[in-house]
Amino acid sequence: MALFKELVDLFITFFKIGIVTFGGGLTMLPLLERVLINEKNWVSMDEILDYYSIAQTTPGIIAVNVATFVGHKRAGTIGGIFATLGMITPSVIIITIIAKFISNFEQISWVQKAMKGINAAVAALLTYAVFNLCKKNLKSLWSVLLFFASFASIYFFHAHTVLVVLSAAFIGAVSFAVSKKFNSGEGIQK
Repeated sequence: MALFKELVDLFITFFKIGIVTFGGGLTMLPLLERVLINEKNWVSMDEILDYYSIAQTTPGIIAVNVATFVGHKRAGTIGGIFATLGMITPSVIIITIIAKFISNFEQISWVQKAMKGINAAVAALLTYAVFNLCKKNLKSLWSVLLFFASFASIYFFHAHTVLVVLSAAFIGAVSFAVSKKFNSGEGIQK
């Protein structure tokens, strides 16, 4: 019975998140943080940042991937399935209704105007999400340098994001190994 309640809670929580957000995964980040960390206390800030990072590098929508990770943490594989279904069900319902009842949906003038308003709000949400991610992750000179190097690689040199993420992961792992070696005294000659 406890598992059933957990699965229902996962589905309903992610259904509510999925029904009130527009613009994709990154725009859902502030809401995911508020609900999953502050209200439900299901994950910590470090965990959610790890989930964002992994979700960004794996196929699929970021918010759906985060829902899957959180659901799996809470109730195993079946929890991941229920959380994912909760997240995608509102979109499936809305798209089905639009496809069924409105032909040439994008040609309707009030829809075009509504989409312009939604796009402005999505841009604000993305800016907020990026600002918060930077504030929470750029805590050292090293991380700031890596941030700017990654941004420059993507923006100016059009490097593939997967390559940039994998390179940053490699640099981070090497940096950790080197600092651990020197902090343990192995790197100091006696």
